[in-house]
Amino acid sequence: MRIGMALEYSAGFKQTVEELADFEKAGLDIVFVAEAYSFDAVSQLGYIAARTERLRIASGILPIYSRTPALLAMTAAGLDYVSDGRFVLGLGASGPQVIEGFHGVPYTAPLERTREIIEICRKVWRRERLEYQGRHYTLPLPGGTGLGKPLKLINTPVRERVPIVIAAIGPKNVELTAELAEGWEPIFYLPEKAAEVWGGALAAGKARRDPALGELDVVAQAPLAIGDDVEGLLELIRPMAALYIGGMGAKGRNFYNDLARRYGYEKEAELIQELYLAGRKEEAAAAVPRELLVNMSLIGSEGFVRDRVQALRDSGVTTINVTPIAATHADRLALIERIRDIAD
Repeated sequence: MRIGMALEYSAGFKQTVEELADFEKAGLDIVFVAEAYSFDAVSQLGYIAARTERLRIASGILPIYSRTPALLAMTAAGLDYVSDGRFVLGLGASGPQVIEGFHGVPYTAPLERTREIIEICRKVWRRERLEYQGRHYTLPLPGGTGLGKPLKLINTPVRERVPIVIAAIGPKNVELTAELAEGWEPIFYLPEKAAEVWGGALAAGKARRDPALGELDVVAQAPLAIGDDVEGLLELIRPMAALYIGGMGAKGRNFYNDLARRYGYEKEAELIQELYLAGRKEEAAAAVPRELLVNMSLIGSEGFVRDRVQALRDSGVTTINVTPIAATHADRLALIERIRDIAD
């Protein structure tokens, strides 16, 4: 199994990036840089590429609505170039609150747009003249000045297929991901529920998958702490779980709330959402089931973590994207070394 880590900034960005060299030596395989409505991920990824040597770097994720398909392709090719072929293009639809609220772009047809973007990106990377007729993207643009030309990328990319990982939890989106992408990154992944919730979608997508894509890389996220006295750290992830399940969308349009319901937490998901949307965030966090926090984490004794890693492996996970929870760089580094040993 590969070990990934989400970049976090407790020590400041530049110092955190300097510390990545230590994580490389400890066996970290890939680092993910988020982009929601924070600083953009691309500038940070470029900086990381210059300061690391072996580590793969991934956007985790770039929203599909905030850049044109051609710009996504150019950006991925550029980051792959400056990193000597170490970039992974993480994409996702995000949600209406961010896309319409922050970017001012209609949140429409995420599935069809994702498919078209993947197809366009791969045409750009193959240096084909960019002509595309889709439902949402037509290149060159019809109308306008009438001067649009079918151009091809000037530079020759390091690779003609940059790996694409899609963040997806809805059945149709997961099916599309299993068909078209190199990797799949679900959130709040429970290995015991994965087959029940996503098995059909994964099978349907893989049935149409091009063998040239290889096996689907399944990237599961999990906070990490190992020890006999670390269970109290589960409380640190309650607010995030409440934010997503309760606050990331309105009633009826919250994908994470839907996932909690599909996991069997219907009443709890409803309560969390009611409390969060009413502004009672601490009560919403308290309502997150402890069982859910335990099962989607790697927080506990070494024996517990070993069992959870095996459960992840058995369910099809090939990359664990961890967030090491510790007070110092040395302690976080030790956690990466231990999870590397456990995963091996």
